[in-house]
Amino acid sequence: MKILGISSFYHDSAAALVVDGQVVAAVQEERFTRKKHDA
Repeated sequence: MKILGISSFYHDSAAALVVDGQVVAAVQEERFTRKKHDA
């Protein structure tokens, strides 16, 4: 089973991909923009 979790309603946007119970990828938007609490 594949699950994509997205959090975009607060000041820290993030996404995670879980495949068969294992976290495959996880990212936060501030990692790309280099701005603290960027949404």
